[in-house]
Amino acid sequence: MKIEVWSDYVCPFCYIGKRTLEKALVQAGFASQAEVSFKAYQLNPNTPVDSAVPTYESLAKKFGQTVEQAKEMTRGVADHARTVGLEYNFDNMVEANTLAAHRLVKWAETHGKDGELTEKLMDEYFIQAKNIGNHEVLALIAESVGLSKDEAINVLESDQFMAQVQVDIAEAGQMGVQGVPFFVVNRKYAISGAQPVEAFVEALEQIAEEEGIRPKLKPMGKKTSFCTGDSCDGI
Repeated sequence: MKIEVWSDYVCPFCYIGKRTLEKALVQAGFASQAEVSFKAYQLNPNTPVDSAVPTYESLAKKFGQTVEQAKEMTRGVADHARTVGLEYNFDNMVEANTLAAHRLVKWAETHGKDGELTEKLMDEYFIQAKNIGNHEVLALIAESVGLSKDEAINVLESDQFMAQVQVDIAEAGQMGVQGVPFFVVNRKYAISGAQPVEAFVEALEQIAEEEGIRPKLKPMGKKTSFCTGDSCDGI
């Protein structure tokens, strides 16, 4: 079972969705059979590189709210994150341009470390409140998963792996992706948003049945099935 996940490292629902998918794969019994890969997507490509603007201020400006209203908006998201064991640190987060992080993960993929780096980037941003738009921070995060810090800096200071990131983003556009996380299974089935574990389990079982094990699920386009849930389309 091949699962491709379009996500962004500053999307709170993406980390929730990642954790929920992992739990669902175990619960449904497909953990050892699933090949999960993460595809690049940028929610806020115009965020200044290496910005230090607090997340609350960034959200308030984006949605025309007060900082207090932005804080209230994130409380529900933080509560949702706790249901899958994640303790978000919105109070200390800053907005971040994630293009460099996406390029770094594409480089990590050449070393078989893309899965580890993806998890670490999300943890560092949402739990540790690190500025993942900063190249030095990114290089240290890469080093923490066993990659060369010097090589990471070389990648970050160039435009290497830009083409691979752009391919992912363009493909999302072609599929009509308007929010993340967005999961595509076996290039036939789409699940949109951070679904509850039970919904993921049901979808995975239906997909397995399409392979001759359980009830059929209608495919994408002329053959596509969509599940929708919490997602980021501008946070």
